[in-house]
Amino acid sequence: MKKAGILNRHLSGALAELGHGDEVLVCDAGMPIPDGPRVVDLAFRAGTPSFAEVLDGLLVELVVEGATAAKEIRQANPATASLLTREFPDLELVPHERLKELSAGARLVVRTGEARPYANVLLRCGVFF
Repeated sequence: MKKAGILNRHLSGALAELGHGDEVLVCDAGMPIPDGPRVVDLAFRAGTPSFAEVLDGLLVELVVEGATAAKEIRQANPATASLLTREFPDLELVPHERLKELSAGARLVVRTGEARPYANVLLRCGVFF
């Protein structure tokens, strides 16, 4: 049994399969999930687990070389926008419809219980060396 890190066996296993350039969509409870990517649904109740909690846990385990979010987040959800710009100074912002299109190419989708709008980010995996 693992004693630290992400304990969810489905999520831990999915993360171990990722490689350089693979994309991971971390999304709120309302984001449409495209057909194709592997999905780990962590949503339990509205707000649980939060987008911030899940993102924090993922960033401990993943090397991320880039991130993309919806530009609408700035006005609709300033707290999450601030979190993302703090974590990713080079955050790319695109229209929400474009983010939904891009998410179809994700290898993994991690759905949170987040109930605030536009709490979605597409992470591009890097390499640790």
